[in-house]
Amino acid sequence: MLTRTRLYVRDTFLYMRPGFVLGDDDRLLERGIIDSMGVLELIAFLQTEFGVEVGDDDVTDENLGTLASIDRYVTSRRANGNTA
Repeated sequence: MLTRTRLYVRDTFLYMRPGFVLGDDDRLLERGIIDSMGVLELIAFLQTEFGVEVGDDDVTDENLGTLASIDRYVTSRRANGNTA
C-alpha cells in the first residue's frame, strides 16, 4: 500500500517536481505537496484503490497527513473490515 500510495502522490502531485524527495513521514500539507483539493483526490484514490471508506471524521492529519500515516490508516480500516 505504501509503495502504491507513494507512486500515486508522485504521479498526481509531484509530476512537475521530478527531483522532489518524499519521505514516509513528510507532512503532505505542510510541505506543499497537496492542498485541500488534493486531499479530496487522495481520499478518492484510497477508496477506489484499496476499497476503504474514508469517513468525514477520519479526515485528519493523524490519518492522512503522511504516507506512513495513510498506510497505517488504510491497513487498520481493512483489518477491521471497514471497506466500501
